[in-house]
Amino acid sequence: MDDHPTRRSVVFGTLAACATVTSAAADDDDPRKEKRPQKGDLIVFSEGEREGQTITPDDLKIGEPPVHGWPKDPANAIVRDGSRLNEVLLVRLDPTELDEDTRQRTAEGIVAYSAICSHAGCPVTAWIKATEGNDDVFKCMCHNSEYDPRRGAQVVFGPAPRRLAALPLVIKDGALMIAAPFIGKVGGQQG
Repeated sequence: MDDHPTRRSVVFGTLAACATVTSAAADDDDPRKEKRPQKGDLIVFSEGEREGQTITPDDLKIGEPPVHGWPKDPANAIVRDGSRLNEVLLVRLDPTELDEDTRQRTAEGIVAYSAICSHAGCPVTAWIKATEGNDDVFKCMCHNSEYDPRRGAQVVFGPAPRRLAALPLVIKDGALMIAAPFIGKVGGQQG
């Protein structure tokens, strides 16, 4: 048997590879990936070994660090990861510690906020003891802004001009689902 590829098999193999690359590039250019989170979207892990898997309430325990997620349209399986402004922080808190406005947007104590700092648009990545007080808070390590997720992610330290945008949640069929679009402006201050 001849182990050398024929010209026809090389051409077909090249065409198949090009089609795969073109298909992947078309998926990356899909404008639906950049749309802000929509009512009815699920939330999937944005990083780690479970990246892309649906986040359930069981994935979040009181007192554990936040989980980073992307919204996902369940109708067409489009993950809205085309804009970093769509990434969200999810954390489960004791519902008795939440202020009334925050409690109304939670699902069993789980809150969701934009993962983009309102100061300079850096990613909010840390979960630390607050500079002032004993509560754990979100922190942007770029300029040290801190946000209290129990009080609508209001700024408790640093230069951020406003709270993080909140994302109301519900639980449906055992999964976290977005109940309404972001409340508040997403991203850093302008100018």
